[in-house]
Amino acid sequence: MPMTAMCSRKVQTCLLVVGYFTYLFLGAIVFQALERDAEQHEKTAVIQMKQAFLQNFAHLSVGDVEQFVKNLTEAIQKGVYPVRNKSQVEQSNWDFSNSFFFVGAVVSTIGYGTLCPKTAGGQLFCVFFALFGIPLNIVFLHRVGKILSLLCKRLGKCLYEKGMKKKKTKFLTLLFFLVTGILVFLCLPSLVFQIMEGWSYSEGIYFAFITLSTIGFGDYVVVSIWNLK
Repeated sequence: MPMTAMCSRKVQTCLLVVGYFTYLFLGAIVFQALERDAEQHEKTAVIQMKQAFLQNFAHLSVGDVEQFVKNLTEAIQKGVYPVRNKSQVEQSNWDFSNSFFFVGAVVSTIGYGTLCPKTAGGQLFCVFFALFGIPLNIVFLHRVGKILSLLCKRLGKCLYEKGMKKKKTKFLTLLFFLVTGILVFLCLPSLVFQIMEGWSYSEGIYFAFITLSTIGFGDYVVVSIWNLK
């Protein structure tokens, strides 16, 4: 491959990586701006509803209690939890780290469902963000795949030049990248989740696989980053 073509590919790859993460960064900022105030208003209303219930619960009718449970359930479905201390009330699900995690889930089509925009502006922006973000994510992953494929070819060529048979070279190369992929994308993240989240190792593997496969049930969430629970 000519040197100029190689340099051009490296520049294109760098621009793609910068553009990809800039797109996620800007998306996280916009979602934070659109959703944070509305969420805080909703959270304040829920806390006031809870306080009113605690002050008057002895005089409430069955219908009042059922209405309170209904309102509370709707609030929880919106990601608003009636917590006790003030710091938790002021803490937003739409801080930058959570917003960045959310945009990553959008463009990768994982869609955990544990956090989603509630305002009309946020929902509309989400449509356009995903419309352009999903193809960008596909292009980004395609480029990553090309880089890994190139590394695979170089490894195979290196082994072949050292006198190894072609079939054995292909097998060992494939085995190397398979084992490396399992270690990097399943085993190592599962260990991190076990330490940080208090999950069992099998739960960590389950979460990593559900995430990588973009199934995204949402039954397990990284709480250390995603402050929803």
